Amino acid sequence: MFPFRGMPVWAQTIGEALPLMHFLRIARGVMFKGNDIADLWPHLWPLLIFIAVVLVIGLKRFRRTLD
Repeated sequence: MFPFRGMPVWAQTIGEALPLMHFLRIARGVMFKGNDIADLWPHLWPLLIFIAVVLVIGLKRFRRTLD
């Protein structure tokens, strides 16, 4: 909604931690600029790490509920 670089530094730090920010950058890059995987990689690896962390947490919680 607002330009990212116009935000205060603390808000930019929080934004960088959110997976939606990286997803939006990937979507914009593909849709508007036609970026390839090399251009998208700086925004793709944080999403992959987030997915892995959430998957591990989900698997651990799922195992606990079956015991």
